[in-house]
Amino acid sequence: MSLELPASVTVRILVVEDDAKIASFVVKGLKQEGYAVDHAPDGDTGLTLATTTDYDAAVVDIMLPGLDGLSLVKRLRANRAELPVLFLSARSSVEDRVKGLQAGGDDYLTKPFAFAELSARLQALIRRSTRAPEATKLAIGDVELDLLARTATVAGQKVELQPREFSLLEYLLRNPRRHVTKTMILEHVWDYSFDPQTNVVDVLMHRLRNKIDPDKKRIETVRGVGYVFHGTS
Repeated sequence: MSLELPASVTVRILVVEDDAKIASFVVKGLKQEGYAVDHAPDGDTGLTLATTTDYDAAVVDIMLPGLDGLSLVKRLRANRAELPVLFLSARSSVEDRVKGLQAGGDDYLTKPFAFAELSARLQALIRRSTRAPEATKLAIGDVELDLLARTATVAGQKVELQPREFSLLEYLLRNPRRHVTKTMILEHVWDYSFDPQTNVVDVLMHRLRNKIDPDKKRIETVRGVGYVFHGTS
């Protein structure tokens, strides 16, 4: 089964966060991954949006001006019990996590956090809420990955990839025809703590291109932005 969604399918996420820098970081990252995102800077606005708009998931900070995150979600559960909620908080104790889950949260992520982890947790919550089965194969154009066998084929021909090359190609196939930055690739293929100035992405992309895209038609380089995977040569 391929993980290709119809173009009409849009996943909408609500971000309730009063810290402007964190909110901008999260909203920008989610939009780059193809989500439709609304932002609320306080709990009261967040509750209004959550009860009047059809969202697929919500990211809610606990410490908010006005209505706090825990109270927001408790009220929300009375109206939309099924909406997946990921709490954000600087508090990391077991007691704080338990309070968040008991208030109605589905997951709890402590600050500071890597965007890659937030994205992965949201994807897991949305999959569970929609009961969408996990894909075992990814196919875009004539490029296909078997995630169980860890094999790749291009135009029907098997291509031998190293583990990191496979991970990079998997990430590109999960984000077809979208701009992916070097920072996004670093977070997903390596670890978020890597220096964003490093050239490891360029080196790995060069190796992958030599194997699947020697004519540079499947993977487009967007100067100053990153890359776009088109799939067919």
